[in-house]
Amino acid sequence: MQKRGGSSGGAPPKRGRPFGSTNSANAAAAAAAAAAAAATGSFSVSGINQHVPTSLLGPTLQVPVNFVEQNNKRIVLALQSGLKSEITWALNTVTLLSFKEKDDMRNATPLAKIPSLLDALLQIVDDWHDIDIPRDYTRPLKVRSLGSNLAITGFGDSDAISTIDSESIKGNEAGFSSEENSTQRGTKRHSLSEWWYSEEGLFNVDNEGRYEKQQCAVAVSNIIRNFSFMPDNEAIMAQHRHCLESLFQCIESKNSDEELVTNALEAIVNLAPLLDLRIFSSSKKSYIKMTEKRAVQAVMGMLGSPMKAWHCASAELLGRLIINPDNEPFFLIFSPQINKRLVDLLSLPAVDAQAAAVGALYNLAEVNVDCRIKLASERWAVDRLLKVIRAPQTVPEVCRKAAMILQSLVAEPQNRPMLLVHENAFTDILFSDGKYSDIFGQILYELTSKPNKVNMAKAVWGM
Repeated sequence: MQKRGGSSGGAPPKRGRPFGSTNSANAAAAAAAAAAAAATGSFSVSGINQHVPTSLLGPTLQVPVNFVEQNNKRIVLALQSGLKSEITWALNTVTLLSFKEKDDMRNATPLAKIPSLLDALLQIVDDWHDIDIPRDYTRPLKVRSLGSNLAITGFGDSDAISTIDSESIKGNEAGFSSEENSTQRGTKRHSLSEWWYSEEGLFNVDNEGRYEKQQCAVAVSNIIRNFSFMPDNEAIMAQHRHCLESLFQCIESKNSDEELVTNALEAIVNLAPLLDLRIFSSSKKSYIKMTEKRAVQAVMGMLGSPMKAWHCASAELLGRLIINPDNEPFFLIFSPQINKRLVDLLSLPAVDAQAAAVGALYNLAEVNVDCRIKLASERWAVDRLLKVIRAPQTVPEVCRKAAMILQSLVAEPQNRPMLLVHENAFTDILFSDGKYSDIFGQILYELTSKPNKVNMAKAVWGM
């Protein structure tokens, strides 16, 4: 892992390649885009070309250079139309434009070339959140007070309405023959009161419609994630309040679709170096009323998730957000919980979880003295950092960062009595591993040679 912020200068690396970069997913995306393009004639399918990279051999999609300029308004209007066929075509088209293989010859399409595209995409996600029902949802009891003295308003006493229903049904049955009555008794009839109190009416969607909206929201999250990988889009998306509010709302509602949450989390990680949480209290128009505290709590919820992809990404997100001094006050409130969870991640056998936790702790230890004191007093923190350094499969850069965390902790006089217990372990690493001998030599020098008012330790290091 590279050092983020400070003297490194460069932007932090992206977390892998865009979603769907495997051959099977690429073929599926190509087939969907080809089917959508067949109706418009905008794309042409060609055979094997000797000038095409080997990963693109086979049927390929040729996108005209001026396709975006000619169809940018149509794409936005199709997303805003609400028509299933138009939205499907637009999502397939934008997915193709946002996706770019590593060795793809065509240029990526930045958001600036399609005005209002981001707002149109976010509206689809907001529409899904409006009808999203958690898995453990139970419909609450609604108290109807309007028109309580009138039986036919639909807001009064349901027993009175049921009585009227039964009387009307009996009156209707009197005019039918016995054969018609027997037929109607075998058919399920809904009373008027059931229709009146039903939530699934003319203007509500059924389960099939809800599933279709969910699939559209997942496709949009995939598009936004792909767009976040493009350097031209980072500044636009990191300063777009509606975009950030929708993404944080997605990771906040963990009961939603798993792929939707993962894509939103990955997009925020990519935008984190440019993200300022104070945007949620700025004068920009708010759509979801997201606050800084609510955003940090959403990240904390992802950090405590048992899913490996979620807690690894949230640890990396935390490490990138804490670099910005303007974001520090919002995270320092939760520093005890953050330290405890990151130390727990150090004990996991997964190398990527350890790397993400070390990177976050490294940036957190550089914030202020209070963070270093709280981290050193966290139980098992020093032991697990030493375990990461001694592990043979750990990446050398991660080991060096773990050693530098210990070096920053020993610089505080209050931490030296707690770190002095591990003097023998520091000495073993000093003589056994030459790659980190300079860091542990400095640690032993700081630990034993300087006077400590709390505990005057006698040793020969540094004399």
